[in-house]
Amino acid sequence: MNIETKINELLGNKDNYIFAIANIKGLLGEKYSEFNYAISIARKLEDEIIDEIRNGPTLNYLQNYKNVNAELLELIMNISNMLTKKNIRNLPIKPTYEDDELDENYFKTLRTDFSHKMAATRAGIGWIGKTDLLVTLKFGPRVRLASILVDDDFIKPGIPIEKSRCGACDICVRTCPARAANGKLWNTTTDRNEFYNAFKCREKCLELSKRNLNETISLCGICVSICPIGIKKSK
Repeated sequence: MNIETKINELLGNKDNYIFAIANIKGLLGEKYSEFNYAISIARKLEDEIIDEIRNGPTLNYLQNYKNVNAELLELIMNISNMLTKKNIRNLPIKPTYEDDELDENYFKTLRTDFSHKMAATRAGIGWIGKTDLLVTLKFGPRVRLASILVDDDFIKPGIPIEKSRCGACDICVRTCPARAANGKLWNTTTDRNEFYNAFKCREKCLELSKRNLNETISLCGICVSICPIGIKKSK
């Protein structure tokens, strides 16, 4: 049984997943420079729950967010164990981190050492939207991501997506309660800060999560719910 078939087996209900491999040679910092490829996995969020979001996060969204993150973490650990048994060096990267797991540099930049979204664009899974969401071809932005770094291209890498396909649509820009985006289109030469203010987004997410959920977390979901691509795919 080849590795791609085994990964598909581990995915279970493949209708809820996208996975592809990305060539990331030369794109990672020193911490991960020994790895040249990444398995990128997107797991669909529940449409009925995302459709409920109108004024920030709901309890159902919070629970779905947590459940999908937990499912992704279990999945990448299972894939990692399978690859290790086949003597393929790998490093699973969690779908998300709690604040107490992040260092001081993160809170200065709101950037982690590894970007799941970068891997997903290099794998051809989607592009970066105007509010810095990964927008997938299959599910729109209604996904959570996880990755596994590997040093072997045992699956043919996907064709990278190098520029936005959002066009003139600016619904997420106009709807964002933080006014965090300016509408500029992303491409691989465009830094996040040129089109999106992550600090404004985080501040508003904390405010909405406290108001709606009584939780000190950074969660909103409005731009996830109103993206026309996600709505169209859900129908």
